[in-house]
Amino acid sequence: MPADLPYSFQFLETATEVLRAVAHPHRLLIIEMLYQQKSLNVTEIYERLGIEQAVASHHLRILKDRGVVQVRRDGKNSYYSLTHDEYFKILEVLGRVI
Repeated sequence: MPADLPYSFQFLETATEVLRAVAHPHRLLIIEMLYQQKSLNVTEIYERLGIEQAVASHHLRILKDRGVVQVRRDGKNSYYSLTHDEYFKILEVLGRVI
């Protein structure tokens, strides 16, 4: 890779994986909800999205595996939050260009 480019190939590979992880309407909605509410449990997420619990858990697992969300356990409940509020900026940027 040319030395004058600001990002390393390794960084770009990681960025690609994160973008793949968020590249689904339900996952983008989860990011928006977590940005607004700061923390939600699985039940709150799947009920707001109007999807099955297993589907919500699948999307949350993808986001968690890529470091977009983190989980905090409280008894039987798992609460999800964004690892960085800046992930919401992906939606803001897309909203300006689409």
